[in-house]
Amino acid sequence: MPDSFDPYREGLVVEQRTNWPADCEVPQQRREAIERSLHNDAASCNHLEYVRVHTGFCRTITVTAADLQRVGASV
Repeated sequence: MPDSFDPYREGLVVEQRTNWPADCEVPQQRREAIERSLHNDAASCNHLEYVRVHTGFCRTITVTAADLQRVGASV
């Protein structure tokens, strides 16, 4: 279940992960830039999770078609 954006936990994020759906056809060379865009604007992502780790939180974004459209990536 996705979390809502949390400014408090955002301040404690020490790791970032991105989950790509298996059917996503975005070329590998474009994924890094898209991931950077998504994590820079995490508040706008549709599927965001915070996982507690020893030193803070890991922000995990699961990429959706809406996220790709928002950052201008073609699917």
